[in-house]
Amino acid sequence: MGMSTGGESGGPMAEINVTPLVDVMLVLLIIFMITAPLMSHKVQVKLPEATLTIEPTDVGRPITLSIKDNGEVFWNDESISKPMLESRLALDALREPQPQIDIRADKTTSYRIIADVMKAAKNSGFRKIGFVATPER
Repeated sequence: MGMSTGGESGGPMAEINVTPLVDVMLVLLIIFMITAPLMSHKVQVKLPEATLTIEPTDVGRPITLSIKDNGEVFWNDESISKPMLESRLALDALREPQPQIDIRADKTTSYRIIADVMKAAKNSGFRKIGFVATPER
């Protein structure tokens, strides 16, 4: 068997031996060919299709608190004063299941005003408070 030691220049030969790489790739190919059929599910199940036909009732409807930049608060689009807001929050916090509060505020509304409304809701006992915003385009 003849071997080259670098050609006529007398330097070492700088070629990469790819035989071990080909061996490893063939072994991986065989492993994937064997295990790929095992990954499919043997039992075929027809899953139900989801339909959203639930009508929101008064019990499941969230409470929407809209806050203008001048501090005016609206309870489901009805203007409400600060003492009346606190009393209605305390009353609705006792309902089961407890409704969620969605806070909608103007872009220019001071955070202090929003924090006051959130604090009133938290002190009343509400556990679910969310914010409504327009999605980015």
